[in-house]
Amino acid sequence: MKIIFSLILFFLASLSFAEENSVNVYAWPGVIPNSVIQQFEKETGIKVNFSTFDSNETLYAKLRATKNAGYDVIEPSSYYIDRMRRQNMLEKLDKNKLSYFKNLNPEFLNQSYDPHNEYSTPFIWGVTGIFINKNYPHSAAIKKWSDLWNKNYTDQLMLLNDAREVFSIALKTLGYSANDANSDHIKKAYLKLKELNPNIKLFNSDAVISILIDDDANLGMAWNGDAFKAKQEKAQIEFVYPEDGFVIWVDNFAITKNAPHRENAYKFLNFILRADVAQKIALDNLYPTANRAAQNLLPEKIKNDPLVYPSHAILKRGEFQTDIPDSALAVYEKYWEELKMSE
Repeated sequence: MKIIFSLILFFLASLSFAEENSVNVYAWPGVIPNSVIQQFEKETGIKVNFSTFDSNETLYAKLRATKNAGYDVIEPSSYYIDRMRRQNMLEKLDKNKLSYFKNLNPEFLNQSYDPHNEYSTPFIWGVTGIFINKNYPHSAAIKKWSDLWNKNYTDQLMLLNDAREVFSIALKTLGYSANDANSDHIKKAYLKLKELNPNIKLFNSDAVISILIDDDANLGMAWNGDAFKAKQEKAQIEFVYPEDGFVIWVDNFAITKNAPHRENAYKFLNFILRADVAQKIALDNLYPTANRAAQNLLPEKIKNDPLVYPSHAILKRGEFQTDIPDSALAVYEKYWEELKMSE
């Protein structure tokens, strides 16, 4: 019996060790290649349990459903970092455990969604701007969002299938913030977008690259990373950083408040911050990296391409997405549904 009891204890201890020697990562699909996960496991001996979500709302709902959801490292976008830190859902980062934090680009640090970066490390980012097929007539005239209301573009525009992204173009055209929570301003943006309806051909966020390549839309909204990917196959794709301003989105890594493997989470985060690792990731997913040390390691044709990495002067026209109250979100959703019904 003593032998059996000892074997049971040993078995339980082994299971406990295996559980402790892991890290549970919850991220967007397609942003971290399997080779990077395997490299981390090989270098550290820590098993990565990697799962993905399809929206910030899914991530948020899952973590809100239980205080012990079991995830260690998560990848919310900027405005959800804002929301989750306010709701005490994130670990306050110990920068002493993140020796490669210094690799990050200062352009993406200390933003309003996480002042002093106490809760997050920026990972990949992008700009929502205007894509153009330069073979399309009148395309050279487009410099700002307000140009899209031109009657020459009837039934030509593709807009992203996202309420806040679409409303941002009307808000910026009207001179408001893309993070505006004023219900009167949101209504004005809705009425402005109704005027744009004749020019809208489709809403889509999932197949942007193929739509650009296949000429299913000649101009409209896109993320600069998607426009860059499409341009690799279709040279006539151009991207405009609107003169009347634009949204900058950032996907960040954070550690959950009740992370079951906190120390391993820090090891994973610091690994992702390494210049060589971040470079490998950037070359795989082709999204702009917030890691300046990694950017400097990229091929000249990528790191010097303004479509992927716009200048500081251009970025100054941008506005980082932040959280807005639920009451304002409800107003957005109400008018969003009305807009799409009237399409």
